[in-house]
Amino acid sequence: MSAAPHATERPRQTPHRVAVLALPEVIPFELGIPHRIFGRSYAADGSPLYEVTTFGIRPGQLVSTQADFKLLVEHGPEVLATADTVMIPAAYEPAQLYQEGRLPEEIAALFRHVRPGTRMASICTGGFVLAAAGYLDGRRATTHWHWAETFQRLFPAVHVDPEVLYVDEGDVLTSAGVAAGIDLCVHMVRRDFGAAVANDVARRSVVPPHRAGGQSQYVRRPVPEPQLATTTTARAWALGRLHEPIQLRDMAEQEAMSVRTFTRRFREEAGVSPGQWLAQQRVERARHLLESSDLSIDQVAREAGFGTAQSMRQHLQSALGVPPTVYRRTFRTGPGQAHPRA
Repeated sequence: MSAAPHATERPRQTPHRVAVLALPEVIPFELGIPHRIFGRSYAADGSPLYEVTTFGIRPGQLVSTQADFKLLVEHGPEVLATADTVMIPAAYEPAQLYQEGRLPEEIAALFRHVRPGTRMASICTGGFVLAAAGYLDGRRATTHWHWAETFQRLFPAVHVDPEVLYVDEGDVLTSAGVAAGIDLCVHMVRRDFGAAVANDVARRSVVPPHRAGGQSQYVRRPVPEPQLATTTTARAWALGRLHEPIQLRDMAEQEAMSVRTFTRRFREEAGVSPGQWLAQQRVERARHLLESSDLSIDQVAREAGFGTAQSMRQHLQSALGVPPTVYRRTFRTGPGQAHPRA
């Protein structure tokens, strides 16, 4: 869940160049996320929409990882001269960064190669690097919930939100821990090239195109009793009838729970209330229809369950920052059409 969505940015000229920084003690899983998501994003004609390059402090550097192997990173800071987006995955060196909030000169020097206007993004504790480099001052940001208190103490000029999966501040984006990097990258694909492309790469990666709730649902807490019911059935039931009016009591009945118990259990599992979750799903449904169908705005509003075009307009304006007509004009795709490009 984004704290500040910017989902309607005009698509950039492709291929969009993404540079991924491999620092010592990098986490291999997080280093691979941009390659998996951006590297598997294609236009309707099958051409790649991104070009992803890993780089290190020096070209040809042998980088240690959190696994039992090292990585030979061929490229150095020179790739920053042409990068459109720079990604900083989590790494556990240098130690002074996590103790003092300070970058060694050789890492700080990397950012002098970044072109003005380059989009910066981090995964997990990679946000510490962006904060120490000054990119997050006066902005909202997030990181792994375990590190949020330390992050805020070391960087008081940053407004840390430990509840969300990612924060989109336009030219700077940060994500929570580990798998939240997937949520962030899928969001960036959606923002760059629309929901159709994002949904396709999510499907290829066997992940949800949009994950409801924030990271508060993953904070350590006692394991629930195994015999307790979940709200999975109710969510599946609701997704099959988003175009219909859905009352909270209707969803609770699917799980044979009282409204009060269902609401509490739903928030524990999804990280948001049932009403917020329904609104999110309807926004996603509307986005899909606006991009891929010829339905009128009124018809899309009814199919997505908003009832009226005015209601849908208010929800999309709140969630995406633009009305339905502007969103459709930006991201409209149809049979035989390539996905929109600058």
